[in-house]
Amino acid sequence: MKLHQLPQITTAKKKRFGRGYGSGKGGHTSSRGQKGQKSRSKVSIWFEGGQLPLSKKIPFLRGKDRFKSQSSPTLVLNLADLAALKLKDTVSPQTLARIGKISVKEAATCSIKILGFGQIDKPYIFENVQLSATATAKIKKAGGSIKPPSNQQSAQS
Repeated sequence: MKLHQLPQITTAKKKRFGRGYGSGKGGHTSSRGQKGQKSRSKVSIWFEGGQLPLSKKIPFLRGKDRFKSQSSPTLVLNLADLAALKLKDTVSPQTLARIGKISVKEAATCSIKILGFGQIDKPYIFENVQLSATATAKIKKAGGSIKPPSNQQSAQS
């Protein structure tokens, strides 16, 4: 026998609101509070007190992408975060997602900036990332190279 196959053993009736004191729930207010619009009738969820509702305001808001932010968010990493890379790796958003420094979604949507905190001793190739001035100096000193970002990445930033 399962729970839904058990016979019903209760005979209590459901409490009915707004049917007087004998109904088992409240008296004249029927659990609606004291006074006001909500106590007298139903008020729709989207009712905003008489002002122009949001559903009617939205077409008048200006801008093509009025619900999106104007620029993509920038993720900040340091040179010290690149210790898990191998010598032959190219530092790109896809590589950083592969080693687990950023997520795959962030690699596709966010721009990435690398700051100069930490030391670098391997000649990495940096591609499609932004670099600070101190990071650029440390990369060049270690023998690394920097490829300019592609058109798609530079359009985002």
